[in-house]
Amino acid sequence: MKLSIRRVVPGGAHHAGARTRGTDVAPRRRALAATTIVALAAGVLTFGALRPADAATLGAGSYATTRPAGGAAPTACGNIATNPRQFVTGNAPGGAVPTNDWWSSLLFKRYDCAYSEPLHAHPMSFDPVAGGLGVSYTTEAAISGSATGVGEYHFPYSTEFTLGVAGLNSPDVKVDGWSDWTVTPAWSDGTRTLKTTIGHGLPFLYAQVTGGNAELRFGGTPTVWATSGTRIGFSVRGHDYVGYAPTGATWTVAGTTISSTLAGRGYFSVALLPTTATTPAAERTALMDSYGQYAHAHVTGTRVSWSYNQSASVVNATYAVTTTRREGSANGTVISLYPHQWKSLSAATPIAQTYVSPRGPMKSLVGAAAFTTAIRYNGVLPEVPAVATGSGADLATLGGYLDQVATGDPLAGFGNDTYWTGKALGRAARLAEIADQLGRTAQRDLLLGAIRNRLTDWFTASAGKTERLFAYDQAWGTLVGYPASYGSDTDLNDHHFHYGYYIAAAATLAKFDPAWAATSRYGGMVNLLIRDANSYDRADTMFPFLRDFDIFAGHDWASGHGAFGAGNNQESSSEGMNFANALIQWGLATGNTAIRDAGLYIYTTQAQAIQEYWFDSADTNFPAAFGHSTVGMVWGDGGAYATWFSGEPEMIQGINMLPITGGSLYLGHRPGYVTTNWNELVRNNGGQPTVWQDVLWSFQALGNGDGALASFRANPGYAVEEGESRAHTFHWIRNLAALGQVDTGVTANTPLYGVFSKGGARTYVASNITANPITVTFSTGTTLTVPAGRTATTGALTWSGGSASGGGGGGTPTASPTAGPTTGPTPGPTQPPLRSNQLHLRTGGVLADTAGAGATTVTVPSAGGGNHDGTPHNPVTFTGCGITGGYGSGASAFALHVDAGTAVGAGVQARISYDLTGSGSYSRVETYRYFATDPVAGTESYTQGAGLLSSSGALAGMTNGCVRLEVWNAIGNAPTTVRVDATAADGRQSIVTVPFTVTG
Repeated sequence: MKLSIRRVVPGGAHHAGARTRGTDVAPRRRALAATTIVALAAGVLTFGALRPADAATLGAGSYATTRPAGGAAPTACGNIATNPRQFVTGNAPGGAVPTNDWWSSLLFKRYDCAYSEPLHAHPMSFDPVAGGLGVSYTTEAAISGSATGVGEYHFPYSTEFTLGVAGLNSPDVKVDGWSDWTVTPAWSDGTRTLKTTIGHGLPFLYAQVTGGNAELRFGGTPTVWATSGTRIGFSVRGHDYVGYAPTGATWTVAGTTISSTLAGRGYFSVALLPTTATTPAAERTALMDSYGQYAHAHVTGTRVSWSYNQSASVVNATYAVTTTRREGSANGTVISLYPHQWKSLSAATPIAQTYVSPRGPMKSLVGAAAFTTAIRYNGVLPEVPAVATGSGADLATLGGYLDQVATGDPLAGFGNDTYWTGKALGRAARLAEIADQLGRTAQRDLLLGAIRNRLTDWFTASAGKTERLFAYDQAWGTLVGYPASYGSDTDLNDHHFHYGYYIAAAATLAKFDPAWAATSRYGGMVNLLIRDANSYDRADTMFPFLRDFDIFAGHDWASGHGAFGAGNNQESSSEGMNFANALIQWGLATGNTAIRDAGLYIYTTQAQAIQEYWFDSADTNFPAAFGHSTVGMVWGDGGAYATWFSGEPEMIQGINMLPITGGSLYLGHRPGYVTTNWNELVRNNGGQPTVWQDVLWSFQALGNGDGALASFRANPGYAVEEGESRAHTFHWIRNLAALGQVDTGVTANTPLYGVFSKGGARTYVASNITANPITVTFSTGTTLTVPAGRTATTGALTWSGGSASGGGGGGTPTASPTAGPTTGPTPGPTQPPLRSNQLHLRTGGVLADTAGAGATTVTVPSAGGGNHDGTPHNPVTFTGCGITGGYGSGASAFALHVDAGTAVGAGVQARISYDLTGSGSYSRVETYRYFATDPVAGTESYTQGAGLLSSSGALAGMTNGCVRLEVWNAIGNAPTTVRVDATAADGRQSIVTVPFTVTG
């Protein structure tokens, strides 16, 4: 491979790495976590032969226990290969040391053998120096670059004071201990010692000292605003802090130093208050008193635990803090939560004032010892289902695309390192899933055979082998694949990125070849990769707990050493999600619920974090002046619209989308943001994408499938991204164009599911990888029986019956299991029963038995010049549920007050559907003739008098049933409006009257 260089300027400035290109280099080379300078010698890397004693067996597989000759070791302390245990004290936990954390530069000591780069814990940041711990709280963002090109924002470290011991001059700082999101740095110069505990979400800094007075040292004379015995309040750069000394101690101010003897007790704490320049003095004092209750309940441990409630499809995670009382009776502390946490709290909890952070506002729980988040899980799939709503020509097209890639060696042409091998395996797994859906068993088996052979090769460290093997490094507690790439060896970068592809491919293989995946065969090697990247077992002595996943921050970090002025970083959040999805799929395929649930925890938590910190989809976290609606990279102190390898907008945004898999549905959980992201891409690119179109169209399809499909059809000769295939991209886009958007309002009692909505109609999807049929129940009451080893849908058709030999691309659509004639949106089961047969149109798509609070309108999209007579097109949908009543005779009635303004040629149409039991199956459907509106401003009344165009099914008594009204423009080129929420006094109320004697 060619020379690959990445640079960093000590102190935090960073630059995209230069890339060389050549005929033997893939068009894209990636460096997801930067190193200082990494040079890979040109040519194919080869290694010395392994002796039999150098390999450990694991089932039928094996891994090396010594590094192959020529294989690089993890390096630290000025790029020298070292044992990280030299940088910890005897108090530190045993087992493997953590890496890839927000504080990892304390262990790696990348640029010297003494201290570290700044540690961005939030709300404070810290910098260990010889005299103690520097403290910073930056509330103003430093923004560089432009709103249409590469740009970034940072809340850079800037020392406000240094916490230490009088006279301390330590030659280095070591790690005295750690827990799930805290670390304890320790200093000693032989006479004086200092230990501090810092962590994510802690506005307190806890300290223990010996050999001298505690000191807070400033660059100038501090502003002291309160002195009250054991407490001292002071301000730096407009930020308020309080020092809390033990009972009997006092603070002394002398020049640029605040000090205390601590009454000989040797402990104290400093708190950052959530104040601003406009906070009244009385409120600041009250905060000092409130926080003071917990000043001596020192945090000495943190721990996460999680569980999956399958029936409710919710992942609960509890974040607990252990405190040690130095004095007093308090057990809790102050915990400041990131947005992805406080937005997901499992119960209504009082939230105090906020702190500024690079992740947006942090809100605090005062006096808490734990909190729990409850995040809805909206499912993943092995692959989107093959639904056919178009002509057979599309099926033939897909078959032709599959013929192009499911032949020969489908892994040929990829690099031999762990990353590019992973990309090849991931691509083949996606194709195997498609071939299986189409009934092309020969092509499927060819792809599975290639995956099996390559994985088995990598999972065998036999004597005499020179490449394609994994080696365990006991000193660092890590498993490195050789040939390595992008610092996966020297810096322990990106293991979750690389290994996620292996695990995902193994999960696909396990469905069809469970014997290969057995622990006694090669499943143990897959589990070893999982344990290295993110071990879910606290008792694991080989690997650290959740190496790559930052538990409190809610997302992965890519750099093993994290030694940058800006902290750690991660670029491809989507490849981190690929790892999490792989755990879910592998855990299900092998019956390992611990792995499945770890995957579910990482997947759901990180999906929330991505929406907040990579996408800022609610537009509340990025600095207002930043100008971007997404970042390519998240840094410890900020974010950057940039990558390590390219300044092209397509790659900056696309790197957080690939690989596209059935685990990518989270990208569509907020379809409105998909449009926002796409519009930024087009704006910054100066037009439609010209590279990575397949990845970007696949993302676009989650918000606008029809638009993505049109782009694909208009440019079928685009250049394929290396990890993609034309077959998979067409399969994904074509089927999402039929399915619509991900519907997050519905859940299911199985991990492998998805719900989609288009035109007001839902399609329910579930996959079954077991050997027996299963019945899946959705939260709307819809049930779906899924055959063994298949994916089933409601309200759609599946492509099946393709050529078994892999040629021809034939096949005909056949009906899949369905729960009823049509399905559609139904509010959740908690909606109160409706007690009237007269239903008012209300905002939010609701039919209610009471009128609204004041008239307003809802816009009905234009027909776009098409003729949609009889078929809902972009309808506005209103639904009411919980109706119980008898039916004798009669018909539906409605009065809709609509307006086309001055537009000419519009025609508004309505359809009413009845779900008699609330099951999600609409058994009676009535479509009315459209109403031609006039070109005069002002509402007109559209009623059932327009006439019934068509109907199906019959009416009968309702038991907790639902009624759905769909309104759309059948013809015309302009939008219209329908009046909603009108009171009786407003008049012109839009109402649907159902022919039932409602009993409530």
